[in-house]
Amino acid sequence: MRRRTGLALAAAAVLAWGEWLNWRWSHALVGRGAGASEAVVVLGYRNPRPTANVVNRWRVRAGIRSAAADTRVIFSGGPTGNGAAEARLMADYAKAVLEFDGTVLLEDRSATTWENITNVLPLLEDVDRIKIVSQPAHALKARAYLRRQRPDLAERLVRADDYRLGEWLLGKPLLALYGLWTLRRLTAGERKVAPGPETRPGRPG
Repeated sequence: MRRRTGLALAAAAVLAWGEWLNWRWSHALVGRGAGASEAVVVLGYRNPRPTANVVNRWRVRAGIRSAAADTRVIFSGGPTGNGAAEARLMADYAKAVLEFDGTVLLEDRSATTWENITNVLPLLEDVDRIKIVSQPAHALKARAYLRRQRPDLAERLVRADDYRLGEWLLGKPLLALYGLWTLRRLTAGERKVAPGPETRPGRPG
């Protein structure tokens, strides 16, 4: 009985840890924002199939629920194994399956997160608020890259609705472990819950 109780407590602790860490990442490097115009950038995930995979489908849903009525939604991701761009597959899913009829823009050349940010910059110049959508660790990495490339635009970052309590509950510990690995090269200032001072620009290795 004690062993079962101990295992149950350990499992609950692991789930709580994954939940907390993903919550924390979702609140890092974002402000409250001001202004009416807004852009939601949805980052693609490697997708060798001819239709959007489960990760990209979730990211599209999170992007759409993050958007207000007049928000432009930017799908970002280059060609995959079958030749179709991640951005195109996500846009097709948004329109054909989710029946999204808002403004959609495509950035279909990027192969890395750094390129995602570099290539969407021209589409962000004229908006007041910027939301970046992905799993929380990946979205934080992209926000950090925006700070490095364009600190002025990074001041416009606000939270997206890509973290919800209990969503992906069983997978969040694994996402947390992977996030710790993928965020290892960020500086301490780039992991702050509130925006901090500008970091030195530099392309990651």
